[in-house]
Amino acid sequence: MGREGHIVPAPDPQGSLKKKAAGSRSWILLDASGQGPVIDVDKYAIMHRVHIHARDLRILDPLLSYPSTILGREKAIVLNLEHIKAIITADEVLLRDPLDENVIPVVAELQRRLPSANVTHQGQGNGRELGGQDVDAGEEDESPFEFRALEVALEAICSFLAARTTELEGAAYPALDELTSKISSRNLDRVRKLKSAMTRLTARVQKVRDELEQLLDDDDDMADLYLSRKLAVPASPISGSGPANWFPYSPTIRSKISKASRASMGTLRGDENDVEELEMLLEAYFMQIDGTLNKLTTLREYIDDTEDYINIQLDNHRNQLIQLELFLSSGTLCLSIYSLVAGIFGMNVPYTWMNDHSYMFKWVVIVAGAFCAVLFVIIMSYARYKGLIGS
Repeated sequence: MGREGHIVPAPDPQGSLKKKAAGSRSWILLDASGQGPVIDVDKYAIMHRVHIHARDLRILDPLLSYPSTILGREKAIVLNLEHIKAIITADEVLLRDPLDENVIPVVAELQRRLPSANVTHQGQGNGRELGGQDVDAGEEDESPFEFRALEVALEAICSFLAARTTELEGAAYPALDELTSKISSRNLDRVRKLKSAMTRLTARVQKVRDELEQLLDDDDDMADLYLSRKLAVPASPISGSGPANWFPYSPTIRSKISKASRASMGTLRGDENDVEELEMLLEAYFMQIDGTLNKLTTLREYIDDTEDYINIQLDNHRNQLIQLELFLSSGTLCLSIYSLVAGIFGMNVPYTWMNDHSYMFKWVVIVAGAFCAVLFVIIMSYARYKGLIGS
C-alpha cells in the first residue's frame, strides 16, 4: 500500500541537539495508546496528513512570532500555546520539538493520560457480549480523544505560567520591601528588571486568556473543535478513497468510527450545536489562567504602590532640601547686611567725628548684629506662618 510522507527513526541525542540548533522540524506522533515515534517530516507531508493549510502550519513555526492560538479546522486542531505547538486530530497528536526541556513534561503527560480510555476499552472488550449496554454507557461518558489531548495542553500551559508567576512573586515582593526600607541604585535596578519581567509575563498570560475567552464567546468556534463528532457525518472520509496514511487504523480508531457512526443520526439532528462539554473544559482553565492574571495584576498594583511610596519619600526629601535652602538663603541675606555695615565703617576715609567718638564702634557692631538677628527671626517666622517650612 502506497504511503505518503516518510518516517525517520528517533535520532541520537547529539544529532537531535544539532538538528534543533539548526531549526529542526522534529515531531512526536502520539496515537490513542499514548505511544509513537519521533519523526522528521516535511511540512507538506504534515499538511497532507492532517488536511490543514500552510498558513495554519506557519502558526507553529518557532521562528515566527505568533500569539497564542487555538484553531479548529475540519479534521484537526492547531494549537499554539507558548512552547506547546501541536496538531490534534481525532485519533493522534503531533507535537513539535519533543526534545525541548519545556515540552518533555508535556510529552510524558500525554503518554500517561491519552491511553486511559483506550486501556479501559480493551479491558472491557471481552465482556461486551455480557454487558454491552454498560460498556456503551461508559464509552459515552468518556471525553473524546481530542479533548483529552487539549486538556493536557491547557493544563500544562496554565501550570507553566502559574509557576513562572509564583517565581516572580517570590522574587518581587522581598525586593520591593527592601527598596522601601532603603532606596539605592542597586535596589532600583533590581526592581526595574523585575517589573520588565512582570510586563512580559503579563502579556503572555493575557494572550492565552484572550484566546480562551474568544473561544468561550463563540459557540461555532467551539463546535469546530469536536473532531470525533465530525466523524459521524456520513460524508466523512473513512473509506478507502481518502488519502493514504502513515499508519493503518488501529482497532481503537475503528471502534471510535463505529461509535461515531452510531451517533450520526443524533448529530444530524442538531447535536453539533451542543458544546457544553468543551465549554466546561475551557471554563475551568479560563478561571485558572484568569487567577494567574489576577496575581500579576495584584503584583503590578503593589509595584505601583511602592513607586508612589518612593515618590512620596523623594518629595519629602526634596522639601527638606528646599527648607534648608531657604534657611541658608535667609542667613546669607542677614549676614550680607551685617557685612554692608562693616564695609561702610571700614572705609579708609578721614572723618573728624571719628576722633572724638571712638566708643561708637562697639555700638555699631551690637546694633548691626541685633538688627540682622531680628531680621532673620522675622523671615523664619513669616516662612513658618505661610507653611514654607515645617514646624
